[in-house]
Amino acid sequence: MSDLNAAGQKSLLVCDSKETVNYLNTIFSFVSHELEIMEGGQEVVDRLSKQGGADGCFALFIDTGLSEERLLALYESISDMDPRPPVFELVRGITPASTRPAGGVVLDALSLPAQFENLNSLFHKAQIYNESQRPDTAFQRPVELFRSLSGNGRATRKINKMIEQVAGTDATVLVLGESGTGKEVVARKLHYHSQRRCKPFVPVNCGAIPADLLESELFGHEKGAFTGAISARKGRFEMAEGGTLFLDEIGDMSMPMQVKLLRVLQERTFERVGSNKTIHCDVRIIAATHRNLEEAIMDGRFREDLFYRLNVFPIDMPPLRERVEDIPLLVNDLVTRIEREKRGSVRMTPAAITALTQYHWPGNVRELANLIERLAILYPYGLVDVRDLPEKYRKGIPLDEAPEPEPGHHSEGEVKPITLKQAKVENGAVGESPPVRLPPDGFDLKTHLNSLEVSLIKQALDEADGVVAHAAKRLRMRRTTLVEKLRKYGLQRSQDMMEY
Repeated sequence: MSDLNAAGQKSLLVCDSKETVNYLNTIFSFVSHELEIMEGGQEVVDRLSKQGGADGCFALFIDTGLSEERLLALYESISDMDPRPPVFELVRGITPASTRPAGGVVLDALSLPAQFENLNSLFHKAQIYNESQRPDTAFQRPVELFRSLSGNGRATRKINKMIEQVAGTDATVLVLGESGTGKEVVARKLHYHSQRRCKPFVPVNCGAIPADLLESELFGHEKGAFTGAISARKGRFEMAEGGTLFLDEIGDMSMPMQVKLLRVLQERTFERVGSNKTIHCDVRIIAATHRNLEEAIMDGRFREDLFYRLNVFPIDMPPLRERVEDIPLLVNDLVTRIEREKRGSVRMTPAAITALTQYHWPGNVRELANLIERLAILYPYGLVDVRDLPEKYRKGIPLDEAPEPEPGHHSEGEVKPITLKQAKVENGAVGESPPVRLPPDGFDLKTHLNSLEVSLIKQALDEADGVVAHAAKRLRMRRTTLVEKLRKYGLQRSQDMMEY
């Protein structure tokens, strides 16, 4: 079984090419996903009408290699379906504009040959689309649907687990952490995984709005309430009705505004500026700050009672320098995002990745994202080595350890979209298990496979937090078999490693 949400599901494929069908069957089997081959539009309609409508199909894949006449007829049949499954095109290069349907029938495209990141992204979109068609669906969703908070280190897994635990409640959440660590990403994930996901998510930066204007911004105002108030205006609380209000940089809020916010949190009512009419609100509050609020309380800059109202469920975001093991996956995700937005691409050598893991990252993930975007502009579709990084990112890294790559030669550990076969081994980590090239004089295959097995066992144990039974499950083997392999390779189980 795959960890993807599409595992165990079935999609339909309209394709005439036996070679493509066989290829996709092989690829989709890697993620435990089944394909059913269809002839055309009417067969698709008949199949779906007999087996539970769109609910009986995870997604529909259409090969753009079909004739234009068949494609247009197929799109016409699909456009009449309500509800209809998410539709994806299979493309080789650029899809001819004449075959593109009107009305938004196609959700996205799968480029051939298929790549793991692209396929994972399509499954993610299909999952969200299918859930949006079922308003009565339970609101518990795996955190893995989102890729914004990337990483597989313990700190990141802990954050995702906390999000999963609190998202389904209406508890007020306080997200703490340095600038650029992804506090708004967490807030948006909490909103998405909550029962309020179909209502607005309204962010407001309390530190960016002057203190004398923040009250009007949050609560709204009536016409003539102050100079320049030429008409009545809703505030952010009213805009977020039924949804989530994200108060970023809450630590910069003035003391008078803290008093007014405290009242709203206690009574769930407020008045617009210039009005005596009480407005009731149904809003979930998520607050965030980079400041130490407990120190601010001691200094008299933050109200203690407001702190306890906000600090119902705190989430501490670790700085990037404390989770450098996530950097390879973060880089790969950032590159994939740039490619998806058609803003170019870039690849990185293992030495360049190593240099990034040794940098202290004062700007955290935001700084990393800016760097990757800059490199994609400077070296479009190129291979970035240590010497190509800005100087501050390669301090302490000897340049003689990073030989100049030959023109047109791809480094074995470079960052690039990960293929499905690589993903089965690498689990998405860039540079951990780069594709191996057979040396001219050959090498000991048994020794290499043993080394690979040890590496994967260690990774599984780390991801399972040392629980042997869980690690065995990830490796698709019995617990006793894994215990035998631990003995075989002399891997001593640490004190925090448990059987179950």
